[in-house]
Amino acid sequence: MNVVVVESPAKAKTINKYLGPGYKVLASFGHVRDLPAKDGSVLPDQDFEMSWEVDSASQKRIKDIADAVKGSDGLFLATDPDREGEAISWHVLDLLKKRRVLGDKPVKRVVFNAITKKAVLDAMAAPRDIDAPLVDAYLARRALDYLVGFNLSPVLWRKLPGARSAGRVQSVALRLVCDREAEIERFVSEEYWNISALLSTPRGDQFEARLVSADGKRLQNRSIKTGDDAHRLKTLLEGASYVVESVEAKPVKRNPGPPFTTSTLQQAASSNLGFNASRTMQVAQKLYEGVDIGGETVGLITYMRTDGVQMAPEAIDGARRAVQEQFGDRYVPEKPRFYSTKAKNAQEAHEAIRPTDFNRTPEKVRRHLDADQARLYELIWKRGIASQMASAEIERTTVEILADSKGEKAGLRAVGSVIRFDGFLGAYMDQREEGDKGEDDDEDGRLPEINAREKLDKNKVNASQHFTEPPPRYSEASLIKKMEELGIGRPSTYAATLKTLSDREYVTTEKRKLIPQPKGRLVTAFLENFFTKYVEYDFTADLEEKLDRISAGELDWKQVLRDFWQDFFAQIEDTKELRVTNVLDALNEALAPLVFPKREDGSDPRTCQVCGTGKLSLKLGKYGAFVGCSNYPECNFTRQLSQEGAEAEASGLNEPKSLGADPHTGEELTLRSGRFGPYIQRGEGKDAKRSSLPKGWKPEDIDHEKALALINLPRDIGKHPESGKMISAGLGRYGPFLLHDGTYANLESVEDVFTIGLNRAVTVLAEKQSKGPGGRGRGTPAALKTLGDHPDGGAITVRDGRYGPYVNWGKVNATLPKGKDPQAVTLDEALALIAEKGGKAGSGKAKATKAKAAAGTKKTAAKPKAAAKPKASAKTATKAKKTGT
Repeated sequence: MNVVVVESPAKAKTINKYLGPGYKVLASFGHVRDLPAKDGSVLPDQDFEMSWEVDSASQKRIKDIADAVKGSDGLFLATDPDREGEAISWHVLDLLKKRRVLGDKPVKRVVFNAITKKAVLDAMAAPRDIDAPLVDAYLARRALDYLVGFNLSPVLWRKLPGARSAGRVQSVALRLVCDREAEIERFVSEEYWNISALLSTPRGDQFEARLVSADGKRLQNRSIKTGDDAHRLKTLLEGASYVVESVEAKPVKRNPGPPFTTSTLQQAASSNLGFNASRTMQVAQKLYEGVDIGGETVGLITYMRTDGVQMAPEAIDGARRAVQEQFGDRYVPEKPRFYSTKAKNAQEAHEAIRPTDFNRTPEKVRRHLDADQARLYELIWKRGIASQMASAEIERTTVEILADSKGEKAGLRAVGSVIRFDGFLGAYMDQREEGDKGEDDDEDGRLPEINAREKLDKNKVNASQHFTEPPPRYSEASLIKKMEELGIGRPSTYAATLKTLSDREYVTTEKRKLIPQPKGRLVTAFLENFFTKYVEYDFTADLEEKLDRISAGELDWKQVLRDFWQDFFAQIEDTKELRVTNVLDALNEALAPLVFPKREDGSDPRTCQVCGTGKLSLKLGKYGAFVGCSNYPECNFTRQLSQEGAEAEASGLNEPKSLGADPHTGEELTLRSGRFGPYIQRGEGKDAKRSSLPKGWKPEDIDHEKALALINLPRDIGKHPESGKMISAGLGRYGPFLLHDGTYANLESVEDVFTIGLNRAVTVLAEKQSKGPGGRGRGTPAALKTLGDHPDGGAITVRDGRYGPYVNWGKVNATLPKGKDPQAVTLDEALALIAEKGGKAGSGKAKATKAKAAAGTKKTAAKPKAAAKPKASAKTATKAKKTGT
C-alpha cells in the first residue's frame, strides 16, 4: 500500500476512488505548520533560522499520516501545483523525517492540474522529487513577510496609535487605494461642451454626427471650454448647409482574449457576477476539487491559482471540437490559437483556468451545481471556448460631413459599427470595468445608408455642457488588475491581501468601490514619509522578481534576505529617534485635504473656530488619531478624523448648538461634535448625559423634539399585560432593541425605538420567546445551511447568532471569519474551524462516549478488562499531553 497526501479531504475521497485499494489518501488540511506569531520566529542574526509551530489540529493529522506511512510501501506528496503546495509537501516530509517513520521508503512528489481520473493517473505515472528552489522561494517570501510585519508593525504602534499592522504587499496595495483618493481630492473639475447635429439623409433616415473641426482647426476631446464658444459654434451649425464629403467602410477583426488567469477571473467575476475576490476563489476551489455528477466526483475546472494563459494541447483540441459541435465549422479558426501573457513577472508555470472537459457544457452540469457555481462555471467555460474561436468580423463606417454657413466651415463625423460575423462573440463578450471606458465607446451603432456628395437635412443642433470627472475609485477588480500590471503580489495573494485591508478596517467597500478609511490614510502617509522605499511600487515588484528568480534556481534565497534586512533594519533603527511631533508635522502636511478641508467662508482651515486663536492639528490618542486645538486644555475642541467629522465642523458644530431646554430637568440640550462624531448633551460637567446620533441621523436634521427623544432613552412603552413588568425600547451596542424582564428582542430600525406601541412590542417579544430559551432570552438560531456530517458523527450546520454567523457541531460553535459569506462555507472549511475551536471538545466527547460505554459494561458484567478501560484512556490522555497532540 502507498500513502498519498493531498490538501483537502474532499480531494482525498475523490482521488482515493481514482487510485483504488492499493492507495490510502490522507488530507493535510492545508499548511501543517507556520511561523508562530511572536518575536524570534525568524532570526536574522542566525542566518535567518526559522522556528516552525504545529498547532494541535495539525499534530493529529500528522500523526495519522505518520501512522499510515509506518505500514506503507511508499509516500506520494500530491499537494497543490504551486509554490504553496510545494511548501506544504516539504513541511509534511520534514515532520515525517523528524518522527523517523520513513526509513528507506521511496518519497515522490506528484502534481496534477485537474482533479480528473486521467490527470491523476498521468501524474502518478510521472513522479518527481520536491522542487528545492520552489521551497526556497516560499521560505524567502515567508521570512520577508514576517520580518516586515513583526518589525514594522511595532513602529506603527509606538508612533501611530490606533494603527493595526503593516505588511509587505498589503501596505503597497493600500497605498494604491490611498493615492487614488488623494488624486480625487486634488482633482479640479473643468467645464467642456459637446456639440452634435441630428441629420437626415435624402431617404429620411436620421443619424447623429459630432462636431470635430471648426475655424480650420481640429477639435480635440474637451476642446470647447466655454458656453460662449459653444453658443457661437451652435449658431454656425444651425445656419449651415450639410453635404457628405466621404464615406469609408473598413473591415475590422476583433480577436478573442486568452482563457482566464486568477486575476482576470476575479476581474470578470466582479464585473459580470458581482463576486468579490474571496467569493470567486471559494467557488472556483469547489469547482476544481469536484462535484458529484452521476455518482462520480469530477473536477470541473483546472487549478485556479495561475498566471499562465496557455491551455494544454489536448485541451485546445477539445475546445476546437466543442466549437465545431456547438457553433459550426465557420467558428473554428484555421489554426489553434496560442497566447502569451503581458503581465509583469508572470510565471506561466501552469495552464490557464479552463474546463477539464469542454463537452461538459454549462447546460449539462447546471443541475449538479448551486447557483454561484453554475454562474462561475459558465463564465469559465465561455471564456475558455471563446479563446479557440474565430475572430469577430466588424465593419466600421466613418462618415465625414462638411457644414457651410456663409463661408464659415465646420466638420462633423458619424461613426458606426456593424457586426458582419459574430465569431467568438457568439460565446463570450467582455464587460468593461467601470472607469475603463473610452471617449468613443458610445459611437458604436448601425448607421443608415449614406452616400458621398449627397446633401443632408438638419433637424436639430445640440450643445451639451459637461464637467470633467475625477478618476474613479478602485474596485476590487480594477485594483487586482493594477497590482498585476505593476507586478505586486501573486495570484494566490490577491484575495488574501484585499481581505486583510478590510479586516484591518483600512478600507471599506461601498457600491463595489474601495474607500480608504482615515486609519488607512494615516498608515500610508506614515510609511510614505518614513519608509518610502518599502511602499514603492517598483521596489515591491523587483522583490517579487527576485522571488521568481529564486524559484528558477538563479538566486540564493538567504542572500536576498541578507540584502533586504541590512537596509530595512537600518531604517527601523532610525525611527527610534523619531519624535511624535515629527510624525504629526509630516502627516498634517501629507493629509491636509483630509485633516483640514476647505471651509465655505474661505477662512484658514487650520484655525480653531471655537477659540479663534489656536491651530488645529492631528493628535494621537489611545484609540487612534483625531483633530484637536493647540490651546488645549483652555480650548477642548476635538473632532473625528473623517469626512463626517469635517462636515460637522463645516456645519458649525465646532461650538455647541443650543436646541432648547429639557422640560423635565430644565437643563440645556446642545448638539456638539466630538472625537467620535456628533452627539446630544444635556447639561454641563462630568455628570452631563450624552447620546451619540444614531447611524443615518444628520446633524442638520436634529431639532428640539429629536434631541429630547434621544437623550431620554431608554423609553418606557408600557407594562406587559401578562407579567405586569415594564417594556422599554432603547439603542444599544448591537442596535435598536426591546427589553422586558431580562429578555432582549431586536427591532428593525432606529425609528421603531421612538414609535413602537405596546401591542406591537408584546408581539415582537412573543415571537422572540417562541424561538426557545437561550442566552438572555435568545433561542437557538435556526440553521441557515446544513453542510453534512462530522467524521465523529453529528450534523454540521451554519447558523446566525447574536455576534454573527457561526458553524455548529454539537456543543462546539466556531465563529466564521469576518466577511465570510455564511452561504459560501464548505464542509472542509467548517471542519477546519471546528478543529481549531473545538478539537478538544470533539476529543472529549469521544472519550466521554467511550467512558459511558465502559461504565455500562461494568454494570452489566463486572470484568477486570472493563474496569481497566478508564485507566487506558487516562494513560492515552497523559501521553497525548506530553507530545502536544
